[in-house]
Amino acid sequence: MMLITCSIAGNRAITIFITSNGTISFRSDAPFELIRASSKELKGAVETDKKTFSFKVRMRSFQGFNSPLQREHFNENYMESESYPEATFNGKIIEDIDFNTPGKYIVRAKGILSIHGIEQERIIKSEVEIKQGSVLIKSNFTVLLSDHKILIPKVVSEKLANEIKVEVIAELLPKQ
Repeated sequence: MMLITCSIAGNRAITIFITSNGTISFRSDAPFELIRASSKELKGAVETDKKTFSFKVRMRSFQGFNSPLQREHFNENYMESESYPEATFNGKIIEDIDFNTPGKYIVRAKGILSIHGIEQERIIKSEVEIKQGSVLIKSNFTVLLSDHKILIPKVVSEKLANEIKVEVIAELLPKQ
């Protein structure tokens, strides 16, 4: 694989890396139930010249759960996937990083996390590994359901945690 650059206005190089099959997983660890689900349909892009990024996942792409009924409740009752079909995170990498030098870097990604139609500014710590011709991103963070106005009915409050643990792993390749 190779790094690609496009030349525009005054020979300024812009390099874009993309993915359409990153993995995003979540875990709700409540007193009476552990719920896990993941999607291998995370889409995203990083524009290295501007240090900007954009990621999104369709809510209905999540698989796993403890039963088909739980997945249905996730989409219909909690995430309201018809009204809010995607979760997104768009922003900028805070640290300077040389995308031409292989290695591992710990960076902070500052941006707007939108879940369930509610936008929240977040800074999310991530590991970025620059390889020959690809960028590997790994991140672990938490999302509070209450921050995104996702209500937990009392009847399931012991089965659904307010704090959801999220893991992202995505390999981005040069845009063709």
